[in-house]
Amino acid sequence: MQLDSAQLNAFAAVIDEGSFERAAGVLHITRSAVSQRVKLLEERVGQVLVRRATPCTPTEAGQALYRHAREVALSEADALATMGGGQHTSTRLAIGVNADSLATWFPAAMAQAAEGQTITFDIHVEDQDHSANLLREGRVMAAVTADPQPVQGCQVLPLGTLRYRALASPAFMQRHFAQGVNAAALAQAPMLVFNRKDALQERFVRRITRRTLTPPVHWLPEAHAFVKATEAGLGWGMTPDPMVVAHLQAGTLVELLPGKPVDVPLYWQYWRLNVQALAHMTAAVQASAHSALLRR
Repeated sequence: MQLDSAQLNAFAAVIDEGSFERAAGVLHITRSAVSQRVKLLEERVGQVLVRRATPCTPTEAGQALYRHAREVALSEADALATMGGGQHTSTRLAIGVNADSLATWFPAAMAQAAEGQTITFDIHVEDQDHSANLLREGRVMAAVTADPQPVQGCQVLPLGTLRYRALASPAFMQRHFAQGVNAAALAQAPMLVFNRKDALQERFVRRITRRTLTPPVHWLPEAHAFVKATEAGLGWGMTPDPMVVAHLQAGTLVELLPGKPVDVPLYWQYWRLNVQALAHMTAAVQASAHSALLRR
């Protein structure tokens, strides 16, 4: 079935931007023109493709078509670059990354990949245990994930291990764990958690106590603020080594239980497409991860 490229681009822009209005701005056409093109595309394929909500999201049928649209756009940009006709056209890479990687080693990979290349990034922040879902939905073309099982149409490369430690300020330790880090103390001590998908603290507690506890929780979905709140004594939390080396050396943060880290293996999953921009990004991610993550 031959699909109209203008309709396909309008549909992809609605998903990228999250609304018909913003898609119209990006495409430099009216909102009604965007709506008409998406409606004609839906009539052509015989299915609803967009959930008209805030933000707009693809239906199950729309997910497959969205991935197709992104693959076409990526291949076209790669072809233009190869022919020397894409000097003024950026190749857009949509990538899923967990917040802690984004706060530590991943920006170096972005900078390396973009050096000498016309690449722009659309970063989707998602927990490493859930980022593979972005690939399944077609929202991203590559992702840093804890899932070693390849999503359909993707390749997987091991990156290394991000090590987390249960940390608190010395004053917090004295206030809540003076009698030791045990189930009774952990059930009462305030705990910092990044968001509802963050299971690292719970994993640490179960490992230590063999129980599921319900301590007071502070939800704090920003990586650097998470470290600062831990240092300030708001609660204890799991923090990756690259973010806290200086804090541990200075003694402003200490481990709840030294020698009891939680290791999270990370993988790079990416679409199986032979395009230069994605190949450059993959090489840069591997190099940056090799420098920053633990190797086994």
